[in-house]
Amino acid sequence: MLNEKILDVLEDLSSISDDQLLDVTEKSKRGYQLIKEERLSEAESLFSDILEKDNENNYALVGLGDIERKKNNYDKAIVYYQKCLVKHPSNNYALFGLGDCYKNLDDYKKATDIWEEYLKYDSENITVLTRVAASYRKLKNFQKSKQTYLKVMELMPENDYALVGIGHLYYDFKEYKEALKYWLKMYELNQSKVDVRVLTSIGNCYRKLREFTRGIYFFKKALEISPSNFYAVFGLADCYRGNKEYKEALKYWLDIIEKDPKNNLVLTRVGDAYRHLNDYENSQIYYKKALDVDFDMFAILGLALLQKEQGKYEEALMAIKSLIKNNPKNSALYVSAAECYEALGQIGNAVDILSSFLHLGMKNIVVIDYLAALRKKME
Repeated sequence: MLNEKILDVLEDLSSISDDQLLDVTEKSKRGYQLIKEERLSEAESLFSDILEKDNENNYALVGLGDIERKKNNYDKAIVYYQKCLVKHPSNNYALFGLGDCYKNLDDYKKATDIWEEYLKYDSENITVLTRVAASYRKLKNFQKSKQTYLKVMELMPENDYALVGIGHLYYDFKEYKEALKYWLKMYELNQSKVDVRVLTSIGNCYRKLREFTRGIYFFKKALEISPSNFYAVFGLADCYRGNKEYKEALKYWLDIIEKDPKNNLVLTRVGDAYRHLNDYENSQIYYKKALDVDFDMFAILGLALLQKEQGKYEEALMAIKSLIKNNPKNSALYVSAAECYEALGQIGNAVDILSSFLHLGMKNIVVIDYLAALRKKME
């Protein structure tokens, strides 16, 4: 971060010759201006010259740290910032830069500690507060992240970074209605120039809440801005799938496959769509394509369900029971197996397999209701 207090009062000093730079302050001003102009080698030379005369000069150490940070040499930048902080422990620019380096190295714990130190000297700095909140989110500290985002919004109620960030925080913790509240506010504030990521985030909340028609609206809005946006296309396809509009879903799944032919998740979804449309031949083709890419439980299940729908109950059962061994807590597998047993007239076996799921200590209303219905048949 440049010393903006200096730059605010600074005229363009970059044309002044070295001979005219009579003191360290003027050299520092010029160095920061050169950094702003991306003339990093010139700035580096200037700050190095200052350090030759004063090896603890805070302006020069921060300046060299900023240069290395701009070049993504974070380890080198850290050395300069730390050296500055030894003699000048409250230097905000060194603290900010050091925190930013650790963030870019994915060391969010250290970044947060440094930025918290910064806030001791400047407790209402919006930029640092939003970084602290984002770091706590990365560290999965919900309460501290939330508190910090809310503090930002007390100071600046319509701050974009805080609105987006707290939305992501709630989304990460599966509190989709709360996430929506903040992202919709962001949307209302920026409708004419809304970021596509806000639209896809809102769409994803509605998708998670199973409000698929609303999700479709926002994903379509996202595609108006960014026609090939993967998240918008995927979200739209998945919402149509949720609405059981399989023809529409298929159109968008195939659009993804055209660009990413080895996406086995989407290949499986294509297989599912064809199966729901009773196009068993194409369904089988795409399930097998998914398995050619990698093992996929849902592709195997899809093939088993395909066999089940074609009346091949014994073959379907073999595949489903094999999946149950590796996924003993997946209720849908037990229900599918029970349906196969029921179709074969083996009601007792259907009851047994559903009961085995409940004996694991699992509770599922679909399993419980189906089991009750089967037991009535046995009376």
